[in-house]
Amino acid sequence: MKPRFQLVLVTDTALVGAEETLARLRSMPLDSRVAVEVRGKAIPTRALIEFAVLAREVAVSRGAALIVNDRVDVALATRADGVHLPANGLPVSVSRSLCGDARFVGCSIHAPGESRMEGADFFRFGPVFATPSKAAFGPPQGIDGLRDAVICAGKRSVFGVGGIDIGRIAAVREAGAHGVAVIRDWLTARDPARWLVDALLALSGRA
Repeated sequence: MKPRFQLVLVTDTALVGAEETLARLRSMPLDSRVAVEVRGKAIPTRALIEFAVLAREVAVSRGAALIVNDRVDVALATRADGVHLPANGLPVSVSRSLCGDARFVGCSIHAPGESRMEGADFFRFGPVFATPSKAAFGPPQGIDGLRDAVICAGKRSVFGVGGIDIGRIAAVREAGAHGVAVIRDWLTARDPARWLVDALLALSGRA
């Protein structure tokens, strides 16, 4: 299932708290080109579900998708549109059996052609550029690495991740990526609504 969304807004409550994150989402002109990804590795399950429910309300009211990082149980409990599996997450096949074909299953890869790509709807490749949140996954792969990942993925969608700021989105798209996943840049933008407009323009090639 090919995703309509091209921009994934990943949450990080250790960087920006849940209330401020929700306020930012509510201020943004979300639409079907956007997915909100709830990511909370250190958040207790009940609090994560409560946060995901509120994020889903915002997303669905604007036509955006909701994805849950890693936690298939939370994705199912909150009727999310899909799940994104980190490198050390459940196998794609297991997640697919739990989620069914009506939900997206994406996975992270850190080298072109990784075997765990099989069966996923989309892939997140990176880090493309240097970023503290992805330092554990090795040095940046760069635009050339991203191009190789796009070729290996065939017809399936690839999202660039890692150090993606507003000034780098166009280059990621030009390398063949379907879209981008962003954490820090949207969470710390002075004007989140303006940031979103600029990001979508960059993805469309009209920036």
